[in-house]
Amino acid sequence: MDIKNELAVRAEAAEDVVCRFLPDVEGYQGMVFDAMQYSVTAGGKRIRPILMDETYKLFGGDAEVIEPFMAAIEMIHTYSLVHDDLPAMDNDMLRRGKPTTHAVYGEALGILTGDALLNYAFETALNAYDAPDVDVVNITSAMRILARKAGVFGMIGGQVVDVESEKKQLEMTEEKINFIYNLKTGALIEASMMIGAALAGASEDDITLVESVASKIGMAFQIQDDILDIEGDEETLGKPIGSDEKNEKATYVSFAGMEKSKEEVKRLTDEAIKELNTLPNKNEFLNELLNYLVYRDN
Repeated sequence: MDIKNELAVRAEAAEDVVCRFLPDVEGYQGMVFDAMQYSVTAGGKRIRPILMDETYKLFGGDAEVIEPFMAAIEMIHTYSLVHDDLPAMDNDMLRRGKPTTHAVYGEALGILTGDALLNYAFETALNAYDAPDVDVVNITSAMRILARKAGVFGMIGGQVVDVESEKKQLEMTEEKINFIYNLKTGALIEASMMIGAALAGASEDDITLVESVASKIGMAFQIQDDILDIEGDEETLGKPIGSDEKNEKATYVSFAGMEKSKEEVKRLTDEAIKELNTLPNKNEFLNELLNYLVYRDN
């Protein structure tokens, strides 16, 4: 399987889904709509909506009810990046080879654009109730997963601890770094796969198994991101390397070292794939995608 080609095909399809749900640029508040479109369409592999859709298919899903959630997860992911790039956070002026949202629209609109994307994501996800022949219980379960994994018990919670830990590397522990990565990065990957399973009517046990798989992949993904920030190519990444060191930011690599970090990426990925393969249903592309995510070069 040519994973890069297969991923590109699915990314294009996911892009169409996400863009279809974005609001038109019109009205007095048109500038924020423009900034939302700029932020969402600035690039990216659409990994989270693809993971959601492929997990949905793994459990036999085949309906348009998945589409509002695919768009919603990408909006939430994008809002987190817009806020991450702000001067009060990472103060980055470049992402995916393009000026960041606040660099183009100003800091105030950067904040509002992130806020708008987060709120609009839930408005978008609620469209799933309007799809034909829906299972209301499954949609409500998916909404609950989305809200929790995006909030203070998920991504935001991890971000809080990450911000508080900046410039305090001596206070960083393995437990704390695992907590940050499991929530900050892992939560939306978990949400993506869990929502796909929930919407397809998977059992609670299978949703829990999927959560475990996604948690390991999310952790490996973030450690690989740390590795790329040191060893990656700036042109390939589309953003400056060395920003973690510049910002005196504690990472898994700075805590554990490069060799152990690479070993941990492999261990987590192998365990996740093995766990996923215990399910009776198979999705070859999903297995290949999980491997690709953590051994990527950008």
